[in-house]
Parts: sequence; C-alpha cells; structure tokens
Amino acid sequence: MKTEAEIRMRGFLRRTPVPELLDLIRKYCLPLENETVDLKHLGGRILAEPICSELDVPNFDRSAMDGYALKAEETFGASKYAPLSFEVVGEVTPGTRFEQTVDSGQAVRIMTGGPVPAGADAILVAEHAESEGDRIHVQEPVPPGKHIGFCGEDIRAGAPLFESGRKLRPQDIGLLSSVGMHEASVVRRPIIDFLITGNELLPPGSKPQGVSIVDSNSLMLRQLAERDGAEIGKILHLRDERETIRKAMLESEADLICVTGGTSVGLEDHAPTLLEEIGTLLVHGIPMRPAAPTGFGLIGPRKVFLLPGNPVSCLSAYDCFVGLAIRRLGGLPEEWPYRKTKLPLRSKIASQIGRIEYVRLQIQEGKAEPIASGGASILSSTTRADGFLLTQESSEGFAEGEEVELWLYD
Repeated sequence: MKTEAEIRMRGFLRRTPVPELLDLIRKYCLPLENETVDLKHLGGRILAEPICSELDVPNFDRSAMDGYALKAEETFGASKYAPLSFEVVGEVTPGTRFEQTVDSGQAVRIMTGGPVPAGADAILVAEHAESEGDRIHVQEPVPPGKHIGFCGEDIRAGAPLFESGRKLRPQDIGLLSSVGMHEASVVRRPIIDFLITGNELLPPGSKPQGVSIVDSNSLMLRQLAERDGAEIGKILHLRDERETIRKAMLESEADLICVTGGTSVGLEDHAPTLLEEIGTLLVHGIPMRPAAPTGFGLIGPRKVFLLPGNPVSCLSAYDCFVGLAIRRLGGLPEEWPYRKTKLPLRSKIASQIGRIEYVRLQIQEGKAEPIASGGASILSSTTRADGFLLTQESSEGFAEGEEVELWLYD
C-alpha cells in the first residue's frame, strides 16, 4: 500500500492511458442483479429476462367498425337498386355480449370493439345500410371476415414479445398490460452517491461572495446520472477535511461513489490517498485535457470515481467514464446518449500526441467551429457549444476543412 506522501510525490508521473481506464471500467462494472418491478414503474427499465405472451390479443373476435354483424353470404347480390332486408335482433357495445346466435336474415347492431356474436362472420359498416325501425336494408355486399379483428390477430399466445436487454418504451408498457402482465424482471438501477468537496463551495442557489464560489457540479452530475439510469443516493457537500471525507466514503452504501474536487496532488487533495488507504486506487491521472486528475478505484464492491472539481473537467470525465459505468451497471448499451454527426471544420484543431482533447464546438453555416479545448473552469464554453469531439492520443489534431465526427449536446 502506498503512503500518502508517496502518492503526492509521485503525482501524475504515470498517467493511465484512457483505453486502459475504459477496460478497467468494463471489467469491474457488470450488470447488477435483477429485481421485479410493478408495471407502472417499468418505463425506461432494462428487461432482465425475455418475455412471451401468455394469451392471445385480442382474446375474442371483435368488430373493427361501427355497423352490423351478420352472415356475409346473405349479403351477396345486394345493391342500392336491389337492397336486401335484415331484422335487427340486438345490439353489442364494447364490454357486452349478444348471448344468442345470429340466424339467417338477422343482424346485430355492433360498435367498434364489441365482441362478434356467434353465427355472424362479417361486419357491414353502418353507411352501407338504411335503417327502418327494427330492420336494415343492405345496399352493398360484404365478404366473410370483413371488418373483424380475429382472436390472436395482434399477438398469439406463446409468441415472443421482447428480448432481455430491451429498454422499455411507453408503447412496450402498453403491450405488456394488454397481455395481462402486472410486473416484470428488470436489471436493478445503480445507486450513486456524490461527495462534493471544497472549502470554497457555497450550496447551489447561493450568490457568489468573497472568495467563495457556488457549487454547480452537483446539479449537473445529478441530471447526467439520472439520464444514464442511476438512482441518486446521497449528495453531500464536504469541506476539505480528511476524516470527514473518509467517513463519507466508508459510510456510503451506494453501488458507485463519485467524488468531485480534491482529486489531484495538492495539499488539500485527500480523495486519491484516502481511496488508496481504505480501498484500491486503480487509476490516478489520465492523459486527457481537461480531466487529467480523474481517478478510479474500489472500496469493496463499490466503484469509486474521482472527478476534477473544475466544471468542464468534471463534465467531460463524467461523460467519458462515469456515464459508461452507470450504463453498464444498469444493463444499458455503452454508447453515449448523444446524437452523432459529421461536419467539416471551420478552423484547425491542434492536439499534443499522447493526450486526448475534449474540444467544444459551435456549428456555423454547416461547419464546426472549435470554441475551446482547455478552459477547465469555463462552464459557459459548454453552454455556448452545440457539441464536442475527442481527439485521439495518436493524433496531432485536425486540419481546417477536415470532416470530423462530433456528438451533439442536444
């Protein structure tokens, strides 16, 4: 185990390559156990098991139109000039039945969704008949099966509905309800605790004063984590006091702990040495700008991320690493939840070989204009940007006019 002094003196002499950090996240962040969730809370959840229908939908023959249920063959030859007459012997509305059998020369008035009575094999739409007392005069023939939604037409009993791993959409929930399900087995959502450290921080909603600044990271991170499928546990604002941070890290019962601020190698940067002391510090420092002080490790089964306190560094480190961990733990696809596009550059982007640059861009007249690659504390650079790109460690950047792949914030 390295001492606090060794970690501080070592600094970032050995920065972990980003692909290596990503491999560690994939290694340790595997889907969580399953849980059974009520139908009304299944939206956006990830199915843990495939689902097959236990019944037919619909489970009875039903009318697809307002009109008359009758025997189709008896309408053959009907026309406006030679209508055929039928006796109306009853009425069916959704949720009711005609308890008798439709005989020759009879018709039953039926509404859309009503069960087709026995003896009838077609629905004549209302506008093709003239009503007169308890009789109708059919003016157009109707073929057998016309305007009937047959039992199992939508879904057959035993048919597969969804595979495991599917993120359930609103229409999926509706379909599950239609086949009589009231719950399903899904991957448990990861719980995340945020430890926001810094003596200089004021709570969100405060006004900046003196040499203090207002915390923005906790609000930003909460939205991002919920977007990626996490449940928020605790959000604690902590002073840069070693024992206070140690206590919060040890008492967390979350699946994932995210510490912001105090993650570098300064005198008040306690998080890396604490993680090494009470758990395992797997990564401390990466060749990425901004986000260089990012760290990753374990405290027992809990995954711990150390994020820089500067807002842009915090955002880029979350998006590249923490979001990936949350999505994997929750059974979601790894891919960023951003729309991707390709555009030519309005001006060049320079990058140092061996380092990844998180470059914010604006889109102007169909071209991408770099705003900034550094500026770790300039959060407004992300609000002015339409999206971002990442350079590769092996790249010196991109030339003006070169087509690049970027991800759009919106």
